[in-house]
Amino acid sequence: MNPKKSSLMKSFLKSLVAIGLVLALAMGHADSALAARSGGRIGGGSFRAPSRTYAPPSRGVPGGYGGGYGGGYYPGGGFGFPFILPFVGGGGGGLFSVLIFLSIAGFLVQSFRRASDGGEVGSSNPSVSIAKVQVGLLAEARNLQSDLDRIAEKANTNTNEGLAQVLQETTLAMLRHPEYWVYGADESQQARLEAAEAQFNRLALSERSKFTAETLSNVNSQLKQGSTDSSALAVAEKGGALAESQDPGEYIVVTLIAATQGKLELPPINGSEDLRKALSLLGGISSDRLLAIEILWSPQAEGDVLTRDDIIANYPNLKLV
Repeated sequence: MNPKKSSLMKSFLKSLVAIGLVLALAMGHADSALAARSGGRIGGGSFRAPSRTYAPPSRGVPGGYGGGYGGGYYPGGGFGFPFILPFVGGGGGGLFSVLIFLSIAGFLVQSFRRASDGGEVGSSNPSVSIAKVQVGLLAEARNLQSDLDRIAEKANTNTNEGLAQVLQETTLAMLRHPEYWVYGADESQQARLEAAEAQFNRLALSERSKFTAETLSNVNSQLKQGSTDSSALAVAEKGGALAESQDPGEYIVVTLIAATQGKLELPPINGSEDLRKALSLLGGISSDRLLAIEILWSPQAEGDVLTRDDIIANYPNLKLV
């Protein structure tokens, strides 16, 4: 064979081998990203306008006041003077005026507090905060998975009190194990009540789409359990071949999403103290302000794992803490 042609043939074969290696590596990463991943879910709540009213309580008025607040003191009426006269010796009805004055003062205090929290007095479309906190933990925190399974199996997700308890128990379970924290991220956004549900659902669906199957869920007190056999999940996903991770690093990712009335700001996650503060703020939301929650974790099935490649592919926003 011509030496020149032989040299060209060798170069061509080397190029083919190199391309084959690149494709094999790429397919390997794609298989890792597409590998079966089980997930757990706890959720519930509704986006309804607050039904509470803040008008001062009405009371029966002693004789002489029934026709209006001006009749007994000033023929022309007037709203403010009857409340002031009992304090300056005007006489008559002093105790009642004090009660009315205290009721109005209490109403004003509540109004200012709601305004400082980002709410609007009497508004049917108040401000809502939607917050998300994500934590990536070492897989050694297996007891955390057991805690989440237990919470899902026993939680009452039909009431605001039950949802608040779920949120508190979940954040507390993670706060107890900071030694397993590896990654963290959070975000919070404001929306009016009418638009908040759509934003909340987008966040939840984005996270749920990362699971191959929700193998345990409790949503609005409807408990569902699927197959917890990771090999069965992998067979369903990959046509019979169970993916075995070659990466020694294995992780658990927990995502908490909450919608609450008023303003809730989370600190940017740049370290473990920021993550601790974000979890504490989320877990401290009171039941009377909480609208809805979604708590998601992966993996849930026994034997299923998340590798470092999975974290990079599916959770690119996570930062080392």
